[in-house]
Parts: sequence; C-alpha cells; structure tokens
Amino acid sequence: MEVPDDTAQRGIAPSVARHRERDFATTSKTLEVSHHIQLQRTCDAYVPLMVMQRLSLHRVRGQQFHAAARPIWLRHNIAPIKIRHISTVSPQQVTGDIKYPALGAKWRQDDISFPAIDAKWQRRWRERDAPSPNTVLPGKDTESTSKYVLPMFPYPSGTLHLGHLRVYTISDVLARFHQMRGHQVIHPIGWDAFGLPAENAAMERGIHPGDWTRQNIRAMKDQMQVMGGRWDWERVATCDPEFYKHTQDIFLMLHERGLVYQAESLVNYDPIDRTVLANEQVDANGCSWRSGAKVEKKMLKQWFLGIREFKEQLLDDLDQLSGHWPERVLAMQRNWLGRSEGTQLWFDVSSREHQFEPIDVFTTRADTLFGVQYIALSLSHHIVRKIAEKDSALQKFIQEAEHLPPDSKAGYLLQGVTATNPLSEVEGSTGHLPIYVAPYVLADYGSGAVMGVPGHDSRDHAFWRTNAGNEPIRQVVFKSPSPSRTIAGNDGSDAPLSGKGFVASDIPGYTRMTSEEAVDTIVKHLEGTGAKKTTTWRLRDWLISRQRYWGTPIPIIHCSSCGPVRVPRSYLPVRLPDLPDSYFSQNAGNPLETHPTWKHTTCPSCGSAATRETDTMDTFMDSSWYFFRFLSPNQCDQPVRPEDADRNMPVDLYIGGVEHAILHLLYARFISKFLSTTPLWPAGKSVSGEPFKRLITQGMVHGKTYTDPLTGRFLKPSEVDLTNPSAPIIIATGQTPKTSFEKMSKSKYNGVDPGTTIATYGADVTRAHMLFQAPVEDVLEWDEAKIKGAQRWLTRVLKTSSYLASQIPPEHVDPAWANKPLTSMLATLHARGLFRVPHATKRNPPNDTQLLAALHEGLPDVILNLLQETQETITRVTSSYADTISLNTIVSDLMKLTHSIYVAPDKYISTHPSTKEAEYINSPLPAYIKYLAQIDVLRMLAPIAPATAEEGWSLLRRPQPQSNTHKQPSAQPTPPIPSIFTLGFPTPQPSLLPHLTRSPTCVFSVDGKRKFEVRIPAIPEEERENKRYILEQLAATDEGADWLAFGHGKVWKIRAPQAPDVAVEGEVEQEGFEGMLPRGWKVVVAQGGMMVNLVSPKVMKGKKGVGKVGRK
Repeated sequence: MEVPDDTAQRGIAPSVARHRERDFATTSKTLEVSHHIQLQRTCDAYVPLMVMQRLSLHRVRGQQFHAAARPIWLRHNIAPIKIRHISTVSPQQVTGDIKYPALGAKWRQDDISFPAIDAKWQRRWRERDAPSPNTVLPGKDTESTSKYVLPMFPYPSGTLHLGHLRVYTISDVLARFHQMRGHQVIHPIGWDAFGLPAENAAMERGIHPGDWTRQNIRAMKDQMQVMGGRWDWERVATCDPEFYKHTQDIFLMLHERGLVYQAESLVNYDPIDRTVLANEQVDANGCSWRSGAKVEKKMLKQWFLGIREFKEQLLDDLDQLSGHWPERVLAMQRNWLGRSEGTQLWFDVSSREHQFEPIDVFTTRADTLFGVQYIALSLSHHIVRKIAEKDSALQKFIQEAEHLPPDSKAGYLLQGVTATNPLSEVEGSTGHLPIYVAPYVLADYGSGAVMGVPGHDSRDHAFWRTNAGNEPIRQVVFKSPSPSRTIAGNDGSDAPLSGKGFVASDIPGYTRMTSEEAVDTIVKHLEGTGAKKTTTWRLRDWLISRQRYWGTPIPIIHCSSCGPVRVPRSYLPVRLPDLPDSYFSQNAGNPLETHPTWKHTTCPSCGSAATRETDTMDTFMDSSWYFFRFLSPNQCDQPVRPEDADRNMPVDLYIGGVEHAILHLLYARFISKFLSTTPLWPAGKSVSGEPFKRLITQGMVHGKTYTDPLTGRFLKPSEVDLTNPSAPIIIATGQTPKTSFEKMSKSKYNGVDPGTTIATYGADVTRAHMLFQAPVEDVLEWDEAKIKGAQRWLTRVLKTSSYLASQIPPEHVDPAWANKPLTSMLATLHARGLFRVPHATKRNPPNDTQLLAALHEGLPDVILNLLQETQETITRVTSSYADTISLNTIVSDLMKLTHSIYVAPDKYISTHPSTKEAEYINSPLPAYIKYLAQIDVLRMLAPIAPATAEEGWSLLRRPQPQSNTHKQPSAQPTPPIPSIFTLGFPTPQPSLLPHLTRSPTCVFSVDGKRKFEVRIPAIPEEERENKRYILEQLAATDEGADWLAFGHGKVWKIRAPQAPDVAVEGEVEQEGFEGMLPRGWKVVVAQGGMMVNLVSPKVMKGKKGVGKVGRK
C-alpha cells in the first residue's frame, strides 16, 4: 500500500512514512526478498516473468537479469532488457499485438505465447478501463444485485506460493462469473499485516517491521497482478493507523458492554518470541506454532474478550449455516465450542497440613461414580499451587510437565491428601480416593479437576496403569442388567467398558438401573451436597494480550487513582511509537514496555500521571472484522457505514483454507454477532449476526516428492534424472525413487514457484490446469507434466476462433445474437437468403415456430447435436459456477464442447424436401451455429481464462483482409472491440431443446454382435426399463421386423422355433415376451433403451457374462 502525501493528517508514524517513501533500489541495506524481476518479450509483447530469486537489493539497480530466464529467452531469440527497480516494467512499455498465422493457415503449438496474451490483455484492461470488480453491467439493478465475494486476505510474507494462487484464482473466477451475470460485485483485497512473523523478520535484519511489511506488500501485489486476477486494491492493511483506529474503537465498544476484562491467568508463554500464545497456537507436542519452542506456563495479568457470553448463539446458529458451510467445518466449530451436558459433583478433601474446600468436578458419566478410583487436578489448580509452595518435588514435576505433550500419562501423587467419594456410604462404592496432579487435565475445562474411572474410560485406564501399577480396576456399569460389579486385575481382562448400560446388580438402591436412571437418582440423593445437572463448555474467553510491538495497541490507560481507564475516542488511534531500525537489532521482548517515554501519559479521567497499556492485541482481532471495513474503507469516524453494512453484509462467498475453521471463523462470527447488536449493522439481526453466507474451503496443494527407497531421504530435483518424467531415476544410484505427493516444504524439496510456471505457460493456462486437476475442496496434487493438456485446450479455443473468423465476416454477425433467442439469428439469416424456411417470403417472414421447424428438419444431426450440447453445457456450467462450485467439471465440460465445435462440419448438403434451388445446396448455416456456440464457449471460459477469452473474442471479431488490393483504406479508425465481459454470461434456452431432439438411434445386437441400428421414437423416461416396450418399438421398424417378426424373423431361425414363451430362469415375472421371442432368450437393455442385446439360450449356457451389451 502506498502512502499518500497527507501522512501527518492520517496519523501515520513518521518512521513508517519515511520507510514507505524509501526507494527499494537505493536502500543501503542488503535485504533478501522474493520478487519477479524481469519481462520477457515474445510476439511483440512483454510478458511478466516471475523469477522469484533471492536478490540483494543494492545489486539490482541497472543490472541485466538474463541468466535465470535464459532458456525461455533463447527459445524466442530475445535480448535481455535493463530495469531500474525490482518491480514489473511499466504496462506502458507493453506494446504491440499477438501475431497469428494467416486466416485459414495451419497452426503449430508454438504459434501461441500465452504469457504474451496475458501481458497484452492486462495492459488493455488498464488502458480501456475494463469492467472493474465493482462494476455492474448496464441495465441491471445495483441495489438488488450486489454480490460480495471475498478471499481471506493474505499475510504479506513477501512470496506467493501455490496455495495463494489457488485460493485467489478461485475467488477471482467466482467474482468474474457473478459480475458477468449482472451483479455489482465487491471483490476487494487487503493485507493481514500485523503479527509476530514480521517483527521477528525485522529483528533478524535490523529493520523496522513496518518497512519489512510494506516492501512485502509491494512485492506480493506485483506478483498477484500477473496471476490474471482482478481485485479492488484501494482497501486496507491492518497495520495502517486508519484501520487499527477502528479496531481500537471496537475494543472500546466491547469494553463499554462489559465484554472486556483483565484477569490473572496461567498462560502459554513462548520463551523465544517472548509472548503469550492462545491454546490454539500450541501444537500437539506443546510447541509454539510460530517459533517451535517448548511452551512454558506462566501466571500473567491478561486482557480477555467475553466470547462465552455468545456461546449459545455461536453454537445454535451453526444450524442455519448447514448446507452453506462444509460440514466438517461446522463439526470442528461445534467440537471447539464443546457443550457438554453432565453433572456437577463435590468431593470432600482431607489433608494432614491444609484445610481445603471440596473439589468441584464436572462429569458426563455420573452413573460411574461408584467406580471412581482417583481424582486428577490440573497443574494450576488452587490445591496444587498451595501444596507446591512447600513441596519441591511437586514444583519440579510442574516445571517438567510444561514440556510434556497434552496427552501425557505422567502423574504426581499428592501425599497426605485424599478425596472422599460423595456416595461412599453406599455399599459397593469407593471411599477415600488418592489425588494426582496430571498434565492431561485442562485448567480451563470445568474447574480443572476430573474424577478418574479406569474401568470405564480409556484415558483414565491408561493413567491408572501408569501410576498405580497392578492395582485392581473397578467396573460398575455393564451392557446387560445381570452382572454384579467386578474387580479386574492387570491380566488383559481389564479393558474399560466405555458405553452406557446398566448399573451392577449388587449396588443397593441402584440395582440394574439404566445409566440415565442412575444419574437422576444420584443427583436426587446428593442434592444436599450441591450436586446438580449442568452444562459446561470447552470454549474459553478470548485472550487477546500479546507482549509485542507489531500489533494494535490496547486503548487503555492505567491510573493509580481511577484504575484502568478507556482512551477517549477523540484520541484514537493510539499509535505505535516511532522506533529506529537499530532498536530491532538490539532488543527482544516487548519494546512498548521498555520505551522511555511512550507509555507515560496522563489519566483522561483525573489528569494525574498514568501509564499506557503496553500489550498489543492478538492479530485475530484485526481479521475478525476487516470484511466490514472493506465496505467503507474511507470512512473516518466509524468502522463501517451502517448503510454499507446493511446493503452488503453478510459476505456472499467467503473463500479460504480449512486451517482457519476454528480460530479466525469463530472470532469473526463473535465480533459480527456483537456488531449486529450495535448501530453499525442494524440489519445484522435478520441473519443472526452471521458474517459469511457461504463458506468455500479449498484443499491444500501438494507437491511431487522423491525419496530414496533405501534410506528414505528426500531427494532434491537435481538428484533425479527426469528426462522421462514418468520413469525418474536417481542419478547417483540408477535406482527408481519412491514418488509421492506431500505437503510442500523446503525440507522435502517439493516446492513449486508459481511465478516460474506463469512465466513459462501463462496465467490462463496455469489457472485452467489448477482448477481442472481437482475439485475445489480436495487436495491438489500439483503435476506440471500435465499442464500441457490445458495448454492444448486453450490453443484449440483460439484456433477455432481464428478459423471461424475466416469463414464468416464479422460484419455479417451481430454480437447481440449472443443474448437473444436463436430464432433472432435464424430470422436474420433467412432475410439474407442464407437460411430457407418453407412457405416464408420477405413479405411473409417466418415466425419462431416455422424457423425452429425448418432448423429441425433441414440441419444434419451433428449440428443439431452441437446446438443441444451447447444448451446443456450452459445449464451445467451455470450450475457449477453458481451452486456446486465444481470448477473442475466446468473445465471438463468446456473441453468437450470445444472439441465438438472443432470437429463439426462448416457446411452441409441440404436434405429438406422443399430445397430445389442450387444456391441452397451448400448452406453456410452450420458455420453460423458454430460461430454462435464459440461465443458461448468464450463467455463461459472468461472467468477462468480471461485473457484467452478476450483474445478469442477479438479473433472472432477481427477485420478480414480486403479482397480488392487497390481499394483505398478507410480514413475512419477501426472502433475497439468491446470486452467479452460486456456480453455477460450466456443464459440457457430450455425451450430450444424439444426442437433439437430427433428420434434417437437404437443399436440392436444378438449375442453381443451388432446387427443394425435404427431410429425409434423417443422413449419416455418411465419406459426406459420396460424391455417389452422397447422391443415393440424396434419390431415396428423395417429393420426390427426383419429380426423380430413372430415365427419367421431371424431370431426364430437361429435355432428350431419353439413355443413363444419365456423360460429364462428368475425373470419370468419381470419379462413378459410372450409372442415376441422364442423360449429361453434373454433381453439386455442399456443406455436408456438405446442399446438392446438378445442373448440366446445356447450362449447363456456356454459362456458366462455374455449378457452384456456390446461384448464384441
């Protein structure tokens, strides 16, 4: 994002403004960045070439970069050019047009440079101001047709990967589709720019994180612009004070509502990044998701948001998202919210040295209370903290336990402390229970205490065996009501019985009760002790405090007299202090805490000396509401204009990775639900405050990986001979490596640079290949060896456009035909004498019925089939774009239709009985129909391959060479061809289909050998399984009668005639062929009655499986 001149007025820190204005190429520091650095000139156009090399910026200025791109340049005989900065050469330098073979000449694959086509059309879109993402097509209602399409905004790491390419291609395709359908599409892009990675990278390099972040934004924006996408760039970056001013405002709104509080809490502390992590940011091994360091536990005073106040809404409203969000995402959110119905119980505690209140335990299986054998406490439970003050062994255990995995079975037995089962007086129940400290007990679930029942829980069973050895295990609930309680030893017979059932028969007062009955009785029995049925949640309040610099400052001032005081809104934003670059190379931890002046201020309430809050907000706070800001990016006094929110929220299509299924989406739903209770989003109540109407989660992209079969070592591509990609060989050993597709990583050497692929094949080919290889939600196994298929298809699209333009002069075609009924074109062609309609004259023009009848009777089947296929493809593709988001099937359908157009004939010999004049024998009508179908292909292709669609459209419309070489050229310039996007998306014409369907052809076989094919009347859908009906239709034809005529047809002569009966075993009831076939014959029907096979008794006895249609 570029900084405007009014940086001071916008409240941007001077250092940030200074770094924004600094020229990359003249900086004195050597910074490693990934960037596209060159343009390749092919076919009189410049092509962006993303080499993505790691470069030292001070060595860039004025250099010639040709080594990395040399293979491509040599192929096109191009000299390198000089550039001044690491950025794309100005679009104004991209001139010229693509040169194609002469009309009607043969094409070669190398005749088309798709990178050149990309560059040409990206330049023209900018010059001609093609429809922007927010432009509605003419004649549409902008108020009722808005469509908000939003990809999850990227973190500016500096380099795009294939995952970026996939998600932003999907969003661009869907945005273009909806715009072509007449919607006012909002398709913005911004930057999730705050966070630890930028601060850590800045410290490694000794620069300001704002400098690092903004140079990455510029680099990634340049990279994204060669992807063929189209976004509204005039939006936001979360590190801009004009954005985080409103993040602070939302914080204050939450604080005013009582949804913000500060509390001391045992937190996950990253010793490397020196900051607090949410539970979700700690992996299964207890390590930080960012630094990889073992996470420590510390008690710190932290800021929390009261998300639990919305827990019921967050859970219940998932039901209205069903069918619109992926079910696995809904399941993950339900699990994270974690509502559990259970019972609250109290266990008295006995201790030789201390006096403790009873332990509060929540359980979902109170029916197993008779079998409790221990109590387990979390590391931070108040009893544990109290005993640890004097127990050095316990202190050591707690310190070591911080580095254990969450599912560890380690435990520490508290000496001299026991708990008492509240049902201890019931015969058959346990009494005094040992108390353990266990890392597996979550401090923030329930009260941080659990009752251990080894006989009925696998985790408790494993813990008991690890810590109690061979102590017996009690089982008190069984599947059947008969057994008495058992005590199992450690002999393999003690497997836990985890399901509900019946209480053991020898427990008085509870004998043979069902689990549900036992729970009710226990609660009633213990109601005097406080026992009750209750609900607990896994969801904890949202800890937003982070002890780092590069984040949104928390707008709170601490006053010794007034306590925590909100910063007045007129003082927002609370800006980050100006820090020199050198600071980040010499310091770690939280710079705001150690800054000499920034944190010192005055209390806005009493005016006395006070200090600022030095924690910054979790970056998920920024991403929890940015989609509102996109709607009003220039609004100064509010996060969003209420009218903008009401008109455009919720987001219609939200696209991103499933890895954000819990954190980002849950927090975004929480903040949106809160905003729907404020004046900022009045209409939010009507949608329960849900921010995303439909969620699309794309799968990951896996790369091809080679491993040594002997050692399992990952091999670099340079270690493998890929001369034959289908048979790779390890160069050092000559062996065949193990090939697989795995998540891309540097350690596996399977990363793919999307810039290199785009530079080689072009953005459109890359996009089409990526979408075709896998459904959107599935893992994409990236195999560049298959990209040639997409390249050949798009080449055929352009070749077909060029060829059709040579057959039909563009002035003879009305582009408006594309959005009118087919009869509009037929009427025009009839008026020109190119299409004959019986009984119609110029004075008596044909009506639509006559036109369609003449079309049906006069055209050959292949052209009628092309018309039908075009209409069916439009219907399927429209549904795939709008409903199922099956982008891979769209490519497949368009490939098939492209082939059908390509092979269909241009002319035909008229077979209409009224055709007598010679000039109508050679009709051009098929070429016009192919031309119209090609326009539809280009319009359906445009969202996926926009530059190719534009190029194909321009080829269809390009002027023809003058036949009279002496004719003076026109003084009038040729008007520019309108963009393909201005034509809109094709609309299916279902009323056409009945006029395009002729009698279907049925293939008749005997014993798997084809005998004849014949047209029969169209078979109703309800009769397609009725074999006798189909045989009757066949017998009514001359060819069918020759075989099926009763008594003397060929079927009857194959063997001695028999009585007309059915003796096929097992089929007498369903197949009544009396009077049609000899005894014992079987009928097999396939493809809805279009293929019929008769199987003789002799063949059925001699060969198995012959009853299949088309055996030979």
